[in-house]
Amino acid sequence: MLKYHFPFVASLWLVVGALAVPSTSSIGSDLTFLFQNDLDWPQATTHNGTILISKPQTNAKALASCKQLNEFFLPTEGIHFQSDIKSLMSFLAFQSNSPSQKFWVASSPAIPCAAISLHGGIQSVRCDTELPAFCSQTAPFRPNTNVDPNPNFHVQVKSKKLTVLGTRDALSFRFIGIPYADPFERFTYSKVFSSEASISALNYGSRCIQSGGGSEDCLFLNIYTPFLPQNSASSRNLKPVMFWIHGGAFTSGEGSDGIFDGGNLASRGDVVVVTINYRLGTQGFMTLLDGRTNGNFGIADQITALQWVQEHIADFGGDPNRVTIFGQSAGAGSVRALLAAKPAFGLFQGAIPQSNLGGFGFASTYSNYFTLEQSFAQFSQPLVQSVGCANASDVLACLRAVPADTIFNAPNSTAESPRFIVVDGHFITTNQLEVTGRGPAAKAHVMFGWMRDDGCDFIGNFPTAGETLQTALLESGFPFNVTQAVVNSKLFPSPNSSNPLEDLFNVTSRVGTDGEFRCIDQATLISAAKHKVFPSIFAYQFDRSYAGFTPIPNTCVPPATAEFPNGDPSLPYFRCHSGELFYMFGTLGQNEQPFRDANDLVMSQVSVDIWASFARSFDPNPDPAFLNARGFTNTTAALSRAGRWEQVTPGNENRTPLRLLDLPLGLSAFQEEEQCALLGIPFDFFE
Repeated sequence: MLKYHFPFVASLWLVVGALAVPSTSSIGSDLTFLFQNDLDWPQATTHNGTILISKPQTNAKALASCKQLNEFFLPTEGIHFQSDIKSLMSFLAFQSNSPSQKFWVASSPAIPCAAISLHGGIQSVRCDTELPAFCSQTAPFRPNTNVDPNPNFHVQVKSKKLTVLGTRDALSFRFIGIPYADPFERFTYSKVFSSEASISALNYGSRCIQSGGGSEDCLFLNIYTPFLPQNSASSRNLKPVMFWIHGGAFTSGEGSDGIFDGGNLASRGDVVVVTINYRLGTQGFMTLLDGRTNGNFGIADQITALQWVQEHIADFGGDPNRVTIFGQSAGAGSVRALLAAKPAFGLFQGAIPQSNLGGFGFASTYSNYFTLEQSFAQFSQPLVQSVGCANASDVLACLRAVPADTIFNAPNSTAESPRFIVVDGHFITTNQLEVTGRGPAAKAHVMFGWMRDDGCDFIGNFPTAGETLQTALLESGFPFNVTQAVVNSKLFPSPNSSNPLEDLFNVTSRVGTDGEFRCIDQATLISAAKHKVFPSIFAYQFDRSYAGFTPIPNTCVPPATAEFPNGDPSLPYFRCHSGELFYMFGTLGQNEQPFRDANDLVMSQVSVDIWASFARSFDPNPDPAFLNARGFTNTTAALSRAGRWEQVTPGNENRTPLRLLDLPLGLSAFQEEEQCALLGIPFDFFE
């Protein structure tokens, strides 16, 4: 039977040039990548990063170590040098409590052996003094998917039986396209990569099969790290790990999407970021009633990747005991499922589901799981028939012989292909995440959140002339009983503007957001807090968005004005699904997404700092001392005006546990209690 093999054949760099590729072993020191990342990407090239060689050495030996990295000592000129290096040294002093530490930097005719310290500035020291060194860092800034081929920036990591060749850019060390699973057959469960191998991690691996392409050889992960330890077993400087699971309705997406550039979180947040691919659609969720094809292959892939992280991430600078899984949309559905999956327990300690779907209609499939029998009858059986395998003596063997694209795209428009989480009896054993204390739930710190208008573009088409609220709701796919309840209630009043169709859209958007996002997550957190399911619980609502999921054009874009040609976020617009991604990954402004106003940049800074804070401490309130040490004054100012973000605790849903993410930041009680009850998802839904 066909197996899929990953391209991990030894590359030329290992055959003829292994000694030329630097590593922490060859240099004899930890390597720390430092970049004062203010996320202001139009100005990014005016800032210089540095690579810290932490081992104290004489000037000559330290310079030789920098040269192994194809660098020299850090130059001390540049328009941002003084402010950047002060913040970086302040950060190092904060971490080590050594504010007087000196570091080698580039010399000058007047100072043949120059060192710098936080309070002493640049000074002359004896050349035989042993100090750590700041090396130059000349790898340029490039967007995530524009990989720099220059071998001068290569770096090598050994981890157990793996030798991995990576590189760096202006933000971090990068190891991309690493296979995390052994070769596998279609419709079998993946296992952690176990071969002895030399891996060239210089290019992203193929995305998984989806519309528009992809491959079944797709189980790759990518690592963005600010730190490479010489000895991971004894290192006390391992960084928290943020493990990203992409969305895309379980039918599309990839970990290498340019929005998910992990270098920004790594450099600003002092964390290691891992992004992954996992099998999608039929390849990821096929079920047969044969006792072995039990679906959830995509969820199992995520667990396999987490197991790989446990085995190897320490050698890439990550702490396997501080792993936070986070994902958006279907990625949030994955996070929710992993919180219920016993084989995943202990593989992560924090979880951030962003815009998890649930409630009524199609959204229910992300939080309420089908039985194997239901999944087979509704989705798999029509597919088996459509590809001609219904009468085969061995249905599974027949399906494995069908071309991958045919499998993914089958059946036809009259039936939906398998793409749903199921109760398989091993990975998922309950029909939902149990938040009443009566079923399996990971002991992980959690931060659930949603967009203010998350359901806006999930409701079908924009209303047309002559539609009533009832017809608009039914056309949007809302159940009849929900439609009638809304129509007969005064809880969803229509705005009274000069545009009645837009007013109608406002109502259907609000119903969709409540019934498919907000209500289910609020009820989840209230019950979880009451029953002490998770060690700590936080909730947020993103009230600012950039672009996002927009099948209905122009709904998620603020109006343009002469002063704000890219849109004025202070004017009314819908805060749409996926609209937070540029902010919390810090990638706004990196490509063709300009900052619309000054607050777009500050919102990026605040968001990255909140997400990274949760990863570091499982508390989304950043440590003021950390912010001060890093010079993150915008975040400090925004948070000082906002008040402390409290955990969700039993009975405080009517106080202010909900962080509102816009500028200025806000706090709120949980919202739409009466509306949620009307829609059949009351705050005590899980009781």
